[in-house]
Amino acid sequence: MCYNEIDFLRGKLMKTIRNEKDNYIDKIKDIKDFCTWKSVEKITLGWSSDEKYYIESIDQKKYVLRLSSIERYEQKKKEFDIINQLSHVGFTMSYPVDFGICGNNQFVYMILTYIEGITLENELSHLDENTQYKLGRKAGNILKSIHQLELSSPYQKTYSIIDKKLKQLHKYESSHLRMPGDEKVISFVKENIHLLDKQKPTLQHGDFHPGNLILLDNKDIGVIDFNRWDFADPYEEFYKLGIFSSALSIPFCIGQIESYFDDDIPQSFWRVLAVYVAHAALYSIKWAEPYGQNDIDNMKAIYMMVNEHYQHFDEIIPSWFYPIQSKKT
Repeated sequence: MCYNEIDFLRGKLMKTIRNEKDNYIDKIKDIKDFCTWKSVEKITLGWSSDEKYYIESIDQKKYVLRLSSIERYEQKKKEFDIINQLSHVGFTMSYPVDFGICGNNQFVYMILTYIEGITLENELSHLDENTQYKLGRKAGNILKSIHQLELSSPYQKTYSIIDKKLKQLHKYESSHLRMPGDEKVISFVKENIHLLDKQKPTLQHGDFHPGNLILLDNKDIGVIDFNRWDFADPYEEFYKLGIFSSALSIPFCIGQIESYFDDDIPQSFWRVLAVYVAHAALYSIKWAEPYGQNDIDNMKAIYMMVNEHYQHFDEIIPSWFYPIQSKKT
């Protein structure tokens, strides 16, 4: 393509962006491949602090651009390195394309491949239970492969997860958002929190749930959004099954757990999971406070649901779990 054609397309894209309410042209115009993009669309879904954009290039390729403040350069550089290492594991994911600094040295960016498909969060309820279960098994196998990755870079656990959870619990206990009768749940967490962090630390996806899993045309699963990666207790990854995923699809949750453990779930896992779920059910109420009353109410509803699943934590295996042996194939 000659210079005049590229210059024309660049000008057309800049004009399109300037017509948007969010004028982000100055942030991205110095990215080296900017002149090859024919469209840029802001992505508003998700809780990430990154700014996210969907990009289509002149040659019909599709990408996700993530922008962060330059103060987060080292953190985002590690994230890009993690994504690069995971890209060789063998499951479908947002693969790394480019990383650098833009916007007159004010922002750090990464470009990843865009995965075509529908999030499991939006699709699971439309599928039969057998398919939901099979997708859960696929998700469990992917999660296991993430946890088994031997990192080439020297990432180490840098904090005590017990201290972290107790500080978060204290924030809830000290808030005006306390739930009636929550003393029993708080006591359960404090009495059992010593059980956390007994597993060998592994790489965590950090936000592994159906909202970050994409159903592909071939009925496989793609994984997105690694920006909350961590290096910590692998069992912590499962608490979102009880907090969020079980309301979407119980067969999916069962499949994920069974496949992760090769259908031999250790009894110790259940109590540890119950501690993580109980803690999250409490702290999420306080965590939601900056987002408004609607989100606070949603988290309170989740707390009530979790209490029912665990019989106010007199039980350590949630009522929604039952072994499924006939649907593995």
